[in-house]
Amino acid sequence: MANLPYMLKHRGFPGRLPSSDLQFTLRRASPKGITPLKARERFRDRRAIDKKADAVFIAALWSHFGDQPFERGNLDAGRINWLFGREIIPATDPFDNACYEAMLKLDIARARRSFPEIFEGTAP
Repeated sequence: MANLPYMLKHRGFPGRLPSSDLQFTLRRASPKGITPLKARERFRDRRAIDKKADAVFIAALWSHFGDQPFERGNLDAGRINWLFGREIIPATDPFDNACYEAMLKLDIARARRSFPEIFEGTAP
């Protein structure tokens, strides 16, 4: 097996949305290379399960990291990309979007506007 890049595993972070196949974390680094982070457009007609996954993921980030920067590590790029550039922003400049060690942080003000239920204590 080729030498894979180091990937911090966030212990205690939920692996996926319960009762779904929507994942939040990776088990191991990809031998095909690191998936770059990029903002994906969120349209109003997204499926309810996708919207719920976003909310649960933000709630898990808030619970684990609060307003502190965190390493991308084994957090799923696909899930981050739905929130990247809005609720999840780079914590460093310059920022390497294709690095497991990239530092991210929650934009608390934006996250509060997008997911008020999380910060009001009525999270999903």
